[in-house]
Amino acid sequence: MAGLAQSGSNPDVELLYDINGLAKAAPHWFDRLMEYVGEYGLPLAVVLLVLWCWWTVRRRADAEEAAASVAALIWAPLAAAVAVLVNVPIRGFVERPRPFLDHQGLEVLVSGKTDYSFVSDHATITMAMAVGLFVANRRFGLVAIALALPAGFCRVYMGVHYPTDVIGGFALGTAVALLLSPPAMALLTPLTRAIERSPRAGGLIRRRPDGDGKGEMIPRGRTETASASERDLAA
Repeated sequence: MAGLAQSGSNPDVELLYDINGLAKAAPHWFDRLMEYVGEYGLPLAVVLLVLWCWWTVRRRADAEEAAASVAALIWAPLAAAVAVLVNVPIRGFVERPRPFLDHQGLEVLVSGKTDYSFVSDHATITMAMAVGLFVANRRFGLVAIALALPAGFCRVYMGVHYPTDVIGGFALGTAVALLLSPPAMALLTPLTRAIERSPRAGGLIRRRPDGDGKGEMIPRGRTETASASERDLAA
């Protein structure tokens, strides 16, 4: 399997040269920007979206749906971790070298990539988190998927992956996030419900109302007195 996509007439290789060729024509500062965005920026943006969604759910979800919603959000980064673990034997089986090792004239923006190329860990991680977030919240999930797609493009632009490495990563991340979601939710939801009942950690699942979860109760007599005082002041 190591000889996959080594022919110059392969559409995968041709698309690699077309996309990576943009890096040669771009100014130096833009290449550095693409390097940072593809290596760190877009995966970090998806992580921040997961945290933002958790903050929103924690503040707005009612008691019945909060635990399940947070459990789905916990699954998003876990799905990424599981997908990377699944990728380990896939990489060892395919043994596909990085494209710059088999093809001359590529503009490689990141050095030190010595592991195998198929499938892309970055594409796998970002798409697994994005699809996991989509399972929890469609609005946030669609934004995350929209960020995951250019993350894959950046890997080819940087010269460190073939297009099919990225497509394979997207497929792997999606499959893990969707197929393992039901058993993951079955395990995580009871855990988040137990945390929600905890006096100390319950706020991680759902924001407590004012007054330690009971709301601030004002005695009727005090309310009537306050109303009388307000009328006196108005007079």
